[in-house]
Amino acid sequence: MGHGFVKTGERVLHEGYVITLATATFEGPAGEVMERDVVRHPGAVAVVAIDGDEVVLVRQYRPVMDREMLEIPAGKLDVEGEDRPSAARRELVEEAGLYANDLVELGRFHNSIGFCDEETTIYLSMDLDPAASEAVSVEEEYLTVERVPLDDVESMIANGTITDAKTVIGLLQALRRLGR
Repeated sequence: MGHGFVKTGERVLHEGYVITLATATFEGPAGEVMERDVVRHPGAVAVVAIDGDEVVLVRQYRPVMDREMLEIPAGKLDVEGEDRPSAARRELVEEAGLYANDLVELGRFHNSIGFCDEETTIYLSMDLDPAASEAVSVEEEYLTVERVPLDDVESMIANGTITDAKTVIGLLQALRRLGR
């Protein structure tokens, strides 16, 4: 079924380290001309790592928010030729010092479709081994790993302790998968 919108162009305004900011033009069903700011993003992966009755979260400084956020380990798909499961395993080692022996895809979602094409794939891992963590960014050097009881997850989302989208979505998907 056609939606009647036609993309007529895209002009790059800024090519950043990770993202590209562009202005895109469209024509609506009745010939309306639209211009929209769009952010192009390579995509991301995240892991809900469950160890017994606890989930492994990381608390790290987020410059955009200018505060620390509590999140599931995650990262951008910024390594050439690397597939999503490999990226997810790499990020879990880098940030949490854990290797995922198992990796089950919980789902994919678009983070912020009003302006950005970023898509995040979330995995669940419940068979974990210790691994040497290795920070690759300044923020990662200072992150702390926190283990949270699965029983506390829903209240932490409800009371605003956890507000990050991938973390909320991943944790709720994992709880449902586990029948909790």
